[in-house]
Amino acid sequence: MGDKTRKSELFEEFARVGKALANGKRLELLDLLSQGERSVETLAAAAGLGLSTASAHLQTLRQAGLVTTRRDGNRIHYDLAGPDVLRLYSLLRSVAQEHVTDVESKRIAYLGLEGARANDEEVTREDLLTRAGAGTVTILDVRPDEEYDAAHIPGALSIPLEQLRDRLSELPEDSEIVAYCRGAYCVLAYEAVDLLRSAGRSASRLNEGMLEWRLRGLPMATGRAA
Repeated sequence: MGDKTRKSELFEEFARVGKALANGKRLELLDLLSQGERSVETLAAAAGLGLSTASAHLQTLRQAGLVTTRRDGNRIHYDLAGPDVLRLYSLLRSVAQEHVTDVESKRIAYLGLEGARANDEEVTREDLLTRAGAGTVTILDVRPDEEYDAAHIPGALSIPLEQLRDRLSELPEDSEIVAYCRGAYCVLAYEAVDLLRSAGRSASRLNEGMLEWRLRGLPMATGRAA
């Protein structure tokens, strides 16, 4: 029959992971780390948290074995503990999307899909790879610089969303532009496509982002071309 006390102790260890995941801001930090290693300071700013609050959440994730740390001088950098953590986070989102009633309505509201965006044509990964190989599309990464530097789709141009309006001249006028960002639940690419179309450019959105690209083990580039 086994020792019930020891079984309970084992399941409590499993529960440490569940407890660490049971907070929206900690999930947001995992979402940011799905793009690559980040310092505490940049994570706090991106998640809209104070430094001490972000540090406390990251410590909880670390104690549950979900993230690792690296010291660089006075700075602490965090990263996901492994690709299995990325898969766990992605699966958690999928299960919630499938089984939690309010997720879909909140997804639609956050991504602004109640209006014109609801009918926007999306570009699939397969189509993007085909068109990129043929040289008929410009791939645009609209994530922050540090995320692009950590990993991006090979050949993608980097123009963070907040800089896009002022840097339109850097994009070829005779090419279809496909924008992407962090993942299927990221709003940045939607906003980039809205901006590009309002400027008279032909633009579409990749129906996934860097999180899904990583999960599929597709080729990635790092840093910037010299």
